[in-house]
Amino acid sequence: MTQPQPSVAPKLEDPKFGFNEYAERLNGRAAMVGITVILVIEYVTGTGILAWLGLQ
Repeated sequence: MTQPQPSVAPKLEDPKFGFNEYAERLNGRAAMVGITVILVIEYVTGTGILAWLGLQ
């Protein structure tokens, strides 16, 4: 005997916090911008990011 299946799917709100599609997309874009900025800084100054920050 099978269980009866619902005829209507509930409408759930998108979560505002936590791991959701919007947050993951935003974090990915921020990471890509950050890496690009680091590469541009290294190219323009001619030194690595650690030397630029004074850690090397």
